[in-house]
Amino acid sequence: MASPSRSPADVARSLGRRARSQARQQARDFSWRRETFVLPREEARVAAREWFSRFPKAAYMTEVESWRELSDGRIEFTMRRLPTAD
Repeated sequence: MASPSRSPADVARSLGRRARSQARQQARDFSWRRETFVLPREEARVAAREWFSRFPKAAYMTEVESWRELSDGRIEFTMRRLPTAD
């Protein structure tokens, strides 16, 4: 049995869906890696320095994404980096 003919618009929609699907997959592969810590101030500084040593800013775009001081004096902070260096 012959398959029904597809119009150019059908082909374009199909290719567009495929391209969007591949783009979403690539975005998931390159998504940021995040880790949140809650530590006393000095330990928080040490942990952040270790992250910058393990994942240099120039290669992994490592940064302290957010931080705040909690009522008990501890620091809550989130480190962010790329999954791999180029």
